[in-house]
Amino acid sequence: MFDKTEKKDISTAPRLCIAPMMDWTDRHCRYLHRLLSRNALLYTEMVTAPALVRGGAVHLLDFNPEEHPVALQLGGSDPDELAQAAKLGGAAGYDQIDLNCGCPSDRVQSGTFGAVLMKRPELVADCVAAMQEATAVEVTVKCRIGVDDQEPREVLPAFIDKMRGAGCRRIAIHARKAWLQGLSPKENREIPPLDYAIVHEMKAAFPDLHVSLNGGVESLGTVEKLLDEGLDGVMVGRAAYHQPWDILAEADARIWGEERETPSPEEIARAMLPYIERHLSDGGKLHQVTRHMLGLFAGRPGARGWRRVLSERATRDGAGPEVVEAALERIEVAA
Repeated sequence: MFDKTEKKDISTAPRLCIAPMMDWTDRHCRYLHRLLSRNALLYTEMVTAPALVRGGAVHLLDFNPEEHPVALQLGGSDPDELAQAAKLGGAAGYDQIDLNCGCPSDRVQSGTFGAVLMKRPELVADCVAAMQEATAVEVTVKCRIGVDDQEPREVLPAFIDKMRGAGCRRIAIHARKAWLQGLSPKENREIPPLDYAIVHEMKAAFPDLHVSLNGGVESLGTVEKLLDEGLDGVMVGRAAYHQPWDILAEADARIWGEERETPSPEEIARAMLPYIERHLSDGGKLHQVTRHMLGLFAGRPGARGWRRVLSERATRDGAGPEVVEAALERIEVAA
């Protein structure tokens, strides 16, 4: 379904990105998404610089060659530590390295990184400059429009200007504020109102930068609309995870203009079987892969049966590819 040796061009990949999502966008999820689209830029979960540099957890950088183009997202606030982490990411073969300035969780705040860094643009600029000095891989930033009582139209232009001054050329903006106290990470994804207009304003104010919008995008049609309106890229999060086929299967044709026959959900499920077999032979568990496949048939006849079989059987001892075959039978019966 794709050339395992081919490394796709990173220059146009950010037209459609799949957002970094903790506990979700691991290497198994990314492999599934890559089967659906050859071009979309896929992000890792956020990996903290301290874990890599102080903890020696370099296994967190492992990924499959088939995942290209793939971006590593780092969390941290120490320029030297982030530089070392970026160097490790570059050596590991990532196509892009992103600095997280948008995550609002308490755990991230306690480490003085994530969305709290919106309050310290000078420090972020120092981090970006240090990261770029350490690796030839492009360094990008993902941020919010502001935090707490900040006025986005005051702080966001100043923040982006600092990033541009540090040499950053790609910014992904989650079009919501983050409230560092009083809202959970889940609530921070839903309660603060979306402000797409300010992202368009930032693109107009910084025409030399690649500006992507993140937040609330739930269809490929919305991606096309936002691109047509002048944005350089769109980042999709939970919709791509819960409805991967709907977001990604036609993306290569509709976003990049490629002539490609759209793979069916059944074809994608069967294309995952060799990967599953390799994962199991390496000592992995079936549910580590299939948990990311639950939404593959979202909205289609048999989807509930598909999810039920995978959810109930994939965690059993010795579960293997036959569980996926049994789940596919539920689709065939419902068709």
